[in-house]
Amino acid sequence: MKKTGFKKHSLWVIGFCLGMASQVWAQDSGCLIEPSADLKLGVPADGVLDRVMVERGEVVRQGQLLGRLNIDLETAQARTLATKLAYGERKLDRNSELKDQNLIAPQDLDEIATNQKVAELEFAESQERIKMRNIHSPVDGVVVDVYNQVGDLIKQDKIFRVARLDPLHVEIILPASRFGQIKPGQSMRVLTELGARDLKGEVGAVDKVIDAASSTFRVRLIVPNPDNKVPSGQRCRIRF
Repeated sequence: MKKTGFKKHSLWVIGFCLGMASQVWAQDSGCLIEPSADLKLGVPADGVLDRVMVERGEVVRQGQLLGRLNIDLETAQARTLATKLAYGERKLDRNSELKDQNLIAPQDLDEIATNQKVAELEFAESQERIKMRNIHSPVDGVVVDVYNQVGDLIKQDKIFRVARLDPLHVEIILPASRFGQIKPGQSMRVLTELGARDLKGEVGAVDKVIDAASSTFRVRLIVPNPDNKVPSGQRCRIRF
């Protein structure tokens, strides 16, 4: 009888522990803090890297120039086209005066005006080619890596890696049993692994499909991170 009583007691303890574990799972889930944007930046052109204007770890602003390829040839071509454009403008003005005096055929003036329009388009294209050789940051963020240095031959390679850390994204994997309980806009507490920070996140996206293999689905939280105080890449816990 004593053995039977001990066995029942052991089963009760195991059941109690499993019940507590399920409650902990229900209230506390693991997560990962990630940048809201992780960008590898380059240029759609080939050439020699002429300038690198930032270093790894540096904070950058949207639109800031990070580096550029050599533009000597493109600048020379633009100057040539600018000279042709200025000459075409003067020629068109002179011949427009002749038209008023009926001293030039309409088709000849039309040809001059068309050539001038083509010259304008060619000059605008040359300016765009120069812009294409500059690398600007599309977001406020931090330079995570610089892949090349001045003098490297670039063939449409990635040159910079920039991460946006404000806001942060927190990725959570939850059991299918919670599907339908998490709604966009819902608030949750995020406890960081480093520094034990207690942050507040808002649900930004919820998967519409459950992964059949693991019977889980993913949720993304959006967490404000002014001044980039919270580093990405660390693990965290979610409190519901």
